[in-house]
Amino acid sequence: MRFLFKTSYAQDIALFRHSGQRFWYGALALALCAAPWLLPDYFLSQLTFIGIYSIACLGLMLLAGFTGQVSLGHAAFLAMGAYTEAWLQSKGWPFALSLPAAALVAGVSGVVVGLPALRVKGMYLAIATLAFGFILEEGVVRAEGITGGNTGLTVAALRIFGIDFDNGRNFYYLVVAIASLCVIGVLNLLRSPTGRAFVAIRDSEVSAQSMGIHLARYKTIAFALSAALAGIAGALYAHKIRFLSPEQFGFLQSVELLMMVVIGGLGSVHGAIFGPAFWIVVQQMIVLAKDYLPPVIGQQTGLQPTIFGLILVGFVMFEPMGLYGRWLKVRIFFELFPFYRKGMFKRQKSYMKSERVR
Repeated sequence: MRFLFKTSYAQDIALFRHSGQRFWYGALALALCAAPWLLPDYFLSQLTFIGIYSIACLGLMLLAGFTGQVSLGHAAFLAMGAYTEAWLQSKGWPFALSLPAAALVAGVSGVVVGLPALRVKGMYLAIATLAFGFILEEGVVRAEGITGGNTGLTVAALRIFGIDFDNGRNFYYLVVAIASLCVIGVLNLLRSPTGRAFVAIRDSEVSAQSMGIHLARYKTIAFALSAALAGIAGALYAHKIRFLSPEQFGFLQSVELLMMVVIGGLGSVHGAIFGPAFWIVVQQMIVLAKDYLPPVIGQQTGLQPTIFGLILVGFVMFEPMGLYGRWLKVRIFFELFPFYRKGMFKRQKSYMKSERVR
């Protein structure tokens, strides 16, 4: 077992708590850098999708996992970033300006959704965000001059300082770099007063408000930052797919993002990465397994949603903490062996008096 004795403020705010973390994250960075030279183009493309979805899930995790605000229309913010990036690229904007602009447009959309939704929470908030997703999807169809409507929109090839990022290897490195910056940014945000306010709101709005936290302000900030991260993911998604259409950003996409977050582990930055990785890997396994299944099962159109639905039910019933929670249990088991107790992670119901009488 590792015991940490912090003797300075620098140790307390360090991103890596000990040398073991620095070693393993360094090994992960080397593996990510070496991946384009070791993997075929197809698997590299899947890694790129994991990076893009990780950025989107990071935004949703910030909203749902750390602030406690449910969103069933997050694909709308993904669409805002994607279509903004595609339109600005068609006007000749450099990527260094179009990407922040896409994040800004999506962030402003998050504020537009967040402000009316401040008076509702829980199921009603989910319905409000779902309604926004439907409204935006219909708006994309109607704005044919900008989005191409149902015909779709072709995205121009990405070039930065003369380097062709239509190349799979170059684009992979770009996605990994942006995803790494987003992860570091969110980790630092969560250690700031703003991040601590998010967590306080998630745990108890009554307690947070009694400590002087302005609920409306921080909920709006959470929506804006979450939408901005989704906008960045949407911009990268547009360059990866190279063709946009309204059905790519429908209700199903929002549900998939929420499922990735839940499966990865709600309330953890690691879960925002584990979820998309698990999602992509299982998708590939289903595609491979179809060839070995009887035609009456393998050729069914609803096979993939059914399998993911069963997986989600399994996680909710047997592992509510998601993949990251399972990893924590395995790690702590070996750290505390033979003193590990089975009920160590058992969830306890505790209510404050102020909430009990509401």
